[in-house]
Amino acid sequence: MQTQFLAAINQICDEKNIPRDKVMETVKAALRTAYRKDFGTKDQEIDVELDDKSGLATVFLIKEVVKKIEIEDLQMTEAEAKKYDKKAKVGDKIKIDVTPAEYGRIAAQSAKQVIIQRIQEAERDMMYDLFKDRENEMINAVVHRVDGNDIYVNLDNRITANLPMSEQIRNEKYYSGQRIKLYLDKVVKTTKGPQLLISRTHPNLVKKLLELEIPEVKSGVVEIKSIARDPGVRCKVAVHSSDDKIDPIGSCVGQKGVRVQNIMEELNGERIDIIEWSEDQEAYLKAALAPAKTARIALNAQTKHATVYVESDQRPLAIGKMGQNVRLASILTGWEIDILDISDLTGEAAATVAKKEAPTEEEKKTQTIELLNLTPEVVEKLTTANLTLVEQLKGLSVKDLSQVEGIDEESAKVIVTAMKSL
Repeated sequence: MQTQFLAAINQICDEKNIPRDKVMETVKAALRTAYRKDFGTKDQEIDVELDDKSGLATVFLIKEVVKKIEIEDLQMTEAEAKKYDKKAKVGDKIKIDVTPAEYGRIAAQSAKQVIIQRIQEAERDMMYDLFKDRENEMINAVVHRVDGNDIYVNLDNRITANLPMSEQIRNEKYYSGQRIKLYLDKVVKTTKGPQLLISRTHPNLVKKLLELEIPEVKSGVVEIKSIARDPGVRCKVAVHSSDDKIDPIGSCVGQKGVRVQNIMEELNGERIDIIEWSEDQEAYLKAALAPAKTARIALNAQTKHATVYVESDQRPLAIGKMGQNVRLASILTGWEIDILDISDLTGEAAATVAKKEAPTEEEKKTQTIELLNLTPEVVEKLTTANLTLVEQLKGLSVKDLSQVEGIDEESAKVIVTAMKSL
């Protein structure tokens, strides 16, 4: 109970990162419980003092001085009180040393389980206080151990939490010592203490990674409007900028795709498609269903239902493997989407689509570069160079376009790709 016991307390403080005064108070509470159990009664008011140097415990029975005793365990007369303090008077509290012989050994044995329990409670309280204000944040973690499908990770201050299988990226391999990033969704108090709901699959993890990698997103210049995710496989992110001078897609993708590539690597190679959000719901749906090309979209605003017509060769692309593309597009836009073949269209609607898909030669000559869905900056550079018609860009290679002032090789590739899609 002496120096060895204090050494054990100090070790607990270091290992669990719990303040020493909190541990000492927990120990005193445990010793009070042990005394009442072995020597006193449950109604007695007990105080315990621990000597910081020797580790010796002194137990005091506290009684109130009264004129007439009503509760034996808690009260004493003034005459009895004067045996301990000559100045005692009615209303005072008297501390009586009731430390039993060999109390140190007995107390240590009796209090052991209570101390362990209280230390665990203190550790849980500390964990709750530490993480409650960090909900909806991304946190760094190190994989502590792998137990079948359960992954245990060390968070800040050596706190261990469980990453359940449902929150793990599919087919991602975890190993001890691996550094990963997690999304802290919520901190919930349970009967077993606070539980950290951490995730590798939450859509907001992608958002936090974008904020980390892309200054324009962190500053709010580029806003993330919506995210749809199939963890570990594919993710669609809709972005928007209220500043016409800022290209939201270009900002997120980065030079040679380096920004989005870093995020993909963190997410076990998950493909991330960045699309531009639009108030025009038809345009937004078309972008969300990329790389598939849509022929016609019929919208029912009341039911938020969209019927999308595509050419036969585009239908597999629009639906995607196991319905992934249309499912993510639906989550991203908030519309229920049906993909139908263009042959299902009849009458005037079909004729309108056919006309749109097959413009006359005269129409082709007057098509402007706005048809290519290029960024405002690229359109401005081409306009400055007097290249305002699609017809003028035909036959121009990446090398040719790179010669245009303000058009770099990456922009030139985008233009060539857009031309091929017509």
